Amino acid sequence: MKAVAMPMDAPFRITICGIPELNEHCAVGVTHVLSILDPEMPDPPAFADFAPHHRLALRFHDIIEATPGRIVPQQHDVERLLEFGRDIDHSTAPHVLIHCHAGVSRSTAATALILAQYDPGLPAADVLGLVAQIRPRAWPNLRILELGDTLLGRSGDLAAAAGPIYRRVLDRDPIMAELMTEGGRGREVVAGLSLSAPAERR
Repeated sequence: MKAVAMPMDAPFRITICGIPELNEHCAVGVTHVLSILDPEMPDPPAFADFAPHHRLALRFHDIIEATPGRIVPQQHDVERLLEFGRDIDHSTAPHVLIHCHAGVSRSTAATALILAQYDPGLPAADVLGLVAQIRPRAWPNLRILELGDTLLGRSGDLAAAAGPIYRRVLDRDPIMAELMTEGGRGREVVAGLSLSAPAERR
């Protein structure tokens, strides 16, 4: 497995991944797992090979608007993931793994909220920049960020700071604008395209 260097300013070791990557992390000392799964999906079998760890599983679809036949992230889901973050014992050198289906949207938004909760004084742009540094493919789910903004009392700054992350992805892969809009996530595309392209974080 290729080693991944953690950002120097991460408060603890964080891994963001998708379900196909879980087998790569079985033997790396993961202590906490936040699983965000589609409601109809069974638990990934890879966790049978992990050492004992604390795990929370949340189930909702990767959407940002109410959609017939699908389950949109709700406030109680975000309350539970924030409680998960508060329960991490930072004195024990934790290794937190956060995953969704692809490790791009739900998991990156959840990571942003956990980081923002850990350090309330950290500017939103730094929170989202750190997430993108951990997971360069990040496209954080806007609804999760909006719910977290409210629960953390941040007046919408995390959701606003996602715009440059979306823009960076759109500049690398313009087809994403059409794909995300067709998938009911046009608000994220608008948030990205309304900004000038940011410089790459170093």
